[in-house]
Amino acid sequence: MSYIEFRNVSKIYKTGSVEVHALDNCEFFIEKGELCVIVGQSGAGKTTLLNILGGMDHLTTGQVFLDGREISALQTKELAKFRRENVGFVFQFYNLISNLTAYENVEMAAQLVKDPIDCDLLMNEVGLADRRNNFPAQLSGGEQQRVAIARAIAKNPKLLLCDEPTGALDYQTGKQILHMLQHLSTDKKMTVVIITHNSALTAMADRVIRVKNGKVISNVINTNPVNVDNIEW
Repeated sequence: MSYIEFRNVSKIYKTGSVEVHALDNCEFFIEKGELCVIVGQSGAGKTTLLNILGGMDHLTTGQVFLDGREISALQTKELAKFRRENVGFVFQFYNLISNLTAYENVEMAAQLVKDPIDCDLLMNEVGLADRRNNFPAQLSGGEQQRVAIARAIAKNPKLLLCDEPTGALDYQTGKQILHMLQHLSTDKKMTVVIITHNSALTAMADRVIRVKNGKVISNVINTNPVNVDNIEW
């Protein structure tokens, strides 16, 4: 069994008599320690897929496994424990706590687990050591995104899920963050999943999954991932 397995996963949203098929019998697998880029246009189903994988949303039919455990069968309390102990999320819209400083947002996540990554080290790595005492409202969009990334990594999760992690960042800061994600996969053996509409990022991945109209249309191993320095967009 692969580390992550999606088996015939469908997600249907209902509004009155209208059904929207966000995912339609999706199947794919990801191995432990891989950096996987899931690429597709807006509305393709990428975020729904990520939320189901991370236990943030429930599927309609199918099964999802992580490390041999069927997470799609977990009850609400079990699912919350699974997310807390195993998954780091980088949301597209940050979701920082407004009345905590940048450092406190990161520290809060670290306190949820037994083996966190040092928060001071992370603030340095995302280039925000001098902004640690600022509140989210005092930070730019790009700085808030970097705090969100540090917060997700602080938990030292088995699985790091990133929804458009460079979407609010300038080119150089985006490169810095992608370096971090690639390092976590290659050196720390963390399983990292990035969803994006930017096809250029597929060059850095160990595995590329393409999604279109709620369906997985390909799942390909990249035999020669390139260093982030050599990616242009």
